[in-house]
Amino acid sequence: MYEHSSRKEDQELAELLKQYNSLLSGRQHAFLEEESFEKIINYFDENDEFQKALEAAENGLLYFPYSILLLIKKADLLIAMHEYHEALEVLNHEALFSAYDINVYILKTDAFLALDEQENAIEVLVEAINVFEGEEKIELLFELADVYDDYELFDKVFDCLQLILEQEPANEEALYKICFWTDFTGRNEESIRIHRDIIEELPYNELAWFNLGTAYQGLKLYEKAIDAYLYAIAIDEKFDSAYRNLGDAYMRIRNFKEAIQCLEKMLELTRPEEVIYEAIGHCKHKLKNFAQARFNYRKASHINPENNRLYYKIALTYIHEKNWQQAMKPLETALRMLPSSTVYNMAAGECCLALKKNKEALHYFSIVVYKSPRKVSGWESLINCLYVSGFYDEAAEQCLVALIATGHKSSIYYLYSAVLFAAGKSKAALQQLETAIALSPKGLRKFIDMNPVILQNAQVVALLAQMKKQKAKKPGKRK
Repeated sequence: MYEHSSRKEDQELAELLKQYNSLLSGRQHAFLEEESFEKIINYFDENDEFQKALEAAENGLLYFPYSILLLIKKADLLIAMHEYHEALEVLNHEALFSAYDINVYILKTDAFLALDEQENAIEVLVEAINVFEGEEKIELLFELADVYDDYELFDKVFDCLQLILEQEPANEEALYKICFWTDFTGRNEESIRIHRDIIEELPYNELAWFNLGTAYQGLKLYEKAIDAYLYAIAIDEKFDSAYRNLGDAYMRIRNFKEAIQCLEKMLELTRPEEVIYEAIGHCKHKLKNFAQARFNYRKASHINPENNRLYYKIALTYIHEKNWQQAMKPLETALRMLPSSTVYNMAAGECCLALKKNKEALHYFSIVVYKSPRKVSGWESLINCLYVSGFYDEAAEQCLVALIATGHKSSIYYLYSAVLFAAGKSKAALQQLETAIALSPKGLRKFIDMNPVILQNAQVVALLAQMKKQKAKKPGKRK
């Protein structure tokens, strides 16, 4: 049946083209209706023969000079051929002034945008929005939103979507889009009002509940966001995006068990994603289930083996188990991908130090201080590694460099003092210790932990007693 109908249409079109060619050659021909010219134009247009299509439109207008259909066709073809000024001249034809055809406004908009006349394009659309109602008005508001998007007037995009939802609260396209633009513009409070109104009218609209949840989440009101997502899921139990956001909200309030359930449910509903496995791994990690955390991080890395961060996270699970040897394997993989990372080098240095591979540890810590000379923790690790390796002279030199690089941090003075004591330079060590205590008395505990035997040093005990006495003598606040 369909083949018969298609064959008949092809025969009719062939006859029309034959009559049209007779018209062009001046031979006798049957009279062509306005609709016939439209079919001929469409034929040439679909075959990318724009010049022939334009000629057909112009020939048709010789017979039907006030045909709105043919004028719009001609303007559309001129725009396709980048003849924008000519297209606007056609669209300003007197026959189109009273024509309530949405295509006139859309084509004018296209022409003005192509000419980079943004204000004129917006003016045309605003005028049209005041003329049309119903579905046509909705279409024009979407068109205006796209124009504002192109010219980075993002708040106005949000405004257009709000107007659409005021007229058609269940419009899915607008609901999907306003969710994105709420997050992008930060207009969460307004989004909450909009979606509360929609829910009041349409209490079983899962998209409205979802958008309400994302707006609450944007304001870090995670408990309210969770309630909204739960409503969305109650309405549509296969709403995978709601499970994703719900999992994230649970993670924010550190309810990792519930987060895992939501994220695993999402995996049942959609294809596996790297970010979901990584999030489950994070939750398992926080629950100190390191083996399961590794399992999920590895699943994520199978999806995206180029993500160096995942290998680092796998290494962290081993580090928390003090399995230093196993931690080094994923760390080395991460470092091959991103050798300049101070975080990865720092972790590798700590593992090597724990494995008593001090030379390798010094290599990694040296990279850290070279890449981030102001990073105090890098200097602390390097100097400590030199200290435990017995390289006291080198450690002392690095302390002097570190003090300048870090702006004379108290922790470096404590380390410098420990190094000098170990090198047998007690007088200089006491001076550095006094400076360190004056800067930060809290750091003393860390200093003593490095070498508890230091409390058997009479000079250190005397210094601490003296400083304690000086502190007690300081006048208090007047009553």
